[in-house]
Amino acid sequence: MSSETSRRRWLWLVALVVFAAGAYWLRATLGGRPTSAAQSAKRPAVPVVVATARAGDLPVYLTGLGSVTAFHTVTVKSRVDGQLVNVTFREGQLVQEGDLLAEVDPRPFQVQLEQAQGQLARDQAQLDDARRTLQRYRRLHAEKVVSQQELDDQAAKAGQFQGAIQADQAAIDSAKLQLTYARITAPIGGRTGLRLVDPGNLVHANDANGVVVITQFQPIAVLFTIPEDNLPAIMKKLNAGEQLETDAFDRSDQNRIASGTLLTVDNQIDQSTGTVRLKAVFQNDDGALFPNQFVNVHLLLDVKRGTVIVPVAAIQRGPRGTFAYAVKPDHTVEVRTLTVGPAGRTEAAIESGLAAGDVVVIEGVDKLREGTLVQARETEHDGTHSKPAA
Repeated sequence: MSSETSRRRWLWLVALVVFAAGAYWLRATLGGRPTSAAQSAKRPAVPVVVATARAGDLPVYLTGLGSVTAFHTVTVKSRVDGQLVNVTFREGQLVQEGDLLAEVDPRPFQVQLEQAQGQLARDQAQLDDARRTLQRYRRLHAEKVVSQQELDDQAAKAGQFQGAIQADQAAIDSAKLQLTYARITAPIGGRTGLRLVDPGNLVHANDANGVVVITQFQPIAVLFTIPEDNLPAIMKKLNAGEQLETDAFDRSDQNRIASGTLLTVDNQIDQSTGTVRLKAVFQNDDGALFPNQFVNVHLLLDVKRGTVIVPVAAIQRGPRGTFAYAVKPDHTVEVRTLTVGPAGRTEAAIESGLAAGDVVVIEGVDKLREGTLVQARETEHDGTHSKPAA
């Protein structure tokens, strides 16, 4: 055997050993690591909560922060000077217009009335006498017994007594008015506040504090603000004569306190905030609204009818825009690009991307990707319970 032949055998032997070693390494590698398809098959399903898109009508609300304001607030004061002898109201009592609240000692005004009545009686008697004398003077003047000057003087005297009687009548009316003012009555209906003065104290017409403050509760108003961009839509509704329903919610914006209607819109926009103030009226029959109370206001602007509705939690936002994870019949998810319409607190209208009956993920989206296998359970309508999806 020649040296050339031996060298070729060794080259083939080395090549065979290298090939065998490579095959062994490749087999060991592939045998120890499953393929991506195998991985997907063995990966456990991701538990998620889903909801079914439905077709229906979606109310469109505008929300704003508001404060309850009384329609009328009156500080009740005495209109005469005197001693407060009686207080008839209870603090926090609901009163009607004209109800007696307190009384000022009426005796000084009663004395003034009697004095004015006595003065009137005296002047009336003097007027009657002056008129009878004037009639005699006219007959005597006709007989040339008295002069024209004497007749004129007597006529002037009768006229003076006539003026005195008118002044006496005015004094009587004034005394009667003072007696009326001695009875302090409620100028409006509402709830009384804390008593500001106790019986026995002297009160004056120019006192700053008054006797009590009355605040009107029924009806009551709420002042709230909305962005100026929403003003044209509101004005269009108001100019058409529509009444816009308004709901007042508590501080947590979860519980509705009262329902009313929009009354009016302010005549200017606040340039510093870009908002406009609105005023709504509530009957407040149950007294749930209280002056200066903070509320969240929901103004029903429109109702979008016949639209696809999904929970707001299903709507996701990313670099490629707005989307949702829809569950396919094979229990995997796909990404649906959405065009979202008006949205409320819990639900939103979908203009494109979903149809009624589509199942979308509302919880557990952070672990999802296109094609992820899921184990879905569906929520009840009230959002408090869940059940496995069919």
